[in-house]
Amino acid sequence: MSWIKEGELSLLEKISANILKAGPMPKHVAFIMDGNRRFARKKNMERQEGHMQGFNKLAETLRWCKHLNIPEVTVYAFSIENFKRTEDEVDGLMELARQKFERLLEEHENLEKHGVCIRVLGDLNMLPLDLQQLIAKAVFTTRNHNKCFVNVCFAYTSRYEITNAVREMAWGVEQGLIKGSDVSEALLSECLYSNNSPNPDLLIRTSGEVRLSDFLLWQTSHSCLVFQSVLWPEYSFWNLCEAILQYQLNHKSIQKARDLHREHQALQQLEADRACVAELLQHHSNGKPVDSQRRQEALLHYTSCREERVRDFLEALKHKRDSFFSDLCSESLLA
Repeated sequence: MSWIKEGELSLLEKISANILKAGPMPKHVAFIMDGNRRFARKKNMERQEGHMQGFNKLAETLRWCKHLNIPEVTVYAFSIENFKRTEDEVDGLMELARQKFERLLEEHENLEKHGVCIRVLGDLNMLPLDLQQLIAKAVFTTRNHNKCFVNVCFAYTSRYEITNAVREMAWGVEQGLIKGSDVSEALLSECLYSNNSPNPDLLIRTSGEVRLSDFLLWQTSHSCLVFQSVLWPEYSFWNLCEAILQYQLNHKSIQKARDLHREHQALQQLEADRACVAELLQHHSNGKPVDSQRRQEALLHYTSCREERVRDFLEALKHKRDSFFSDLCSESLLA
């Protein structure tokens, strides 16, 4: 099964899609693709076949999203917690991943035609080296495509991602790229694996479970969460439409919450900058009062310097991450 399933919508699906698209549409949808194992039990098939059916459903869902003008999709493919499953099941999932990333590389022309950029979010060091190299090739091959984006969370949990972001900021301070006072909520967001993507507008979990299972906890604080009882391999176009309708019904309140959060974040940063400037002025003025004009000039200068430090740090972080993927690609060529 291809990563992008070809084909048009049925007439009824097209009509429904056009009606939905008259309202506000999510630009980024995240899926917790739950229920593969229960589907296998239900159909009396091998567990591995259930996971295979789950991947096939992903390809079909990506086609629906394409027709609905949803340019970005993030999927929870393999949690770090999944390493606790039986050795046979973990080995089977690793082999399935190998097959699918090999298939992705084979159909790179089709991905280029559709402009599909593949990103893999997680700690790839936890994976077998050959799989790391396949993933790196896939990411590297599609990195310049920009029509639609598929983010595959593999060897991932949100708490691990947030912890890693804190480590990255600590690295920046140790390297002298940023100061401890530059650390903020906004900077942490820029250090997440998902820093190249907007936060999801809509998160969908299948199989009837009503928890996030350590998936995109930071990014979905102002997203519409929809829990559906259908098992993932049985997911349908109409299930997706139902979830989008839920998003549309809640769009105004979600947008208001996001706008308020952005305003609060900007105010927090301004107050932090003012506090740093006040401390610097007090240190350099020897206790003498400082007029408002000098304070404002100092604030503008400090803000400009902080923003430049942060830009340089994020550029260094991007280079470090890009080098990780390019080094894996080079190693695979030498192997």
